[in-house]
Amino acid sequence: MDHSPDSVIRRWFRDVWNAGREDVIDRMLAPNAIVHGLGEVMIGPDQFKPYFRIMPSALHDFDVHVVRTVVDGELVVAHCHVTARHAGSGLGGPATGRMVDFWGMTMARVVNGELVEGWNCFDFLTMYAQLGWIKVPTDG
Repeated sequence: MDHSPDSVIRRWFRDVWNAGREDVIDRMLAPNAIVHGLGEVMIGPDQFKPYFRIMPSALHDFDVHVVRTVVDGELVVAHCHVTARHAGSGLGGPATGRMVDFWGMTMARVVNGELVEGWNCFDFLTMYAQLGWIKVPTDG
């Protein structure tokens, strides 16, 4: 199995997020991995799994497409396009049935084929606006 940072991050999004395989988290996320940018800082698989469970409970037909990656040594950045249908209340509000379509990036450090630290920056503001939960100010 390829343990390059590019292969690991692509496998992470394919197997964990798109296939919804929670069991893969234990194999790919190091025991003391640090996850930034998804709310409170999370350490290791046990703290990450509750967050993972929320997303598919709220967003069905969830798809994260890794559009491109950039690798620098053990660091990899994945530029992602996310689409889903809001069909559950896991995000804190009732299901709207609306489609969401937004972009984001994850930068991760990969050591020996495991994710040891990740920094996430996804455009959840756009997602919340698409759900009708907030109004994004615009010029004019």
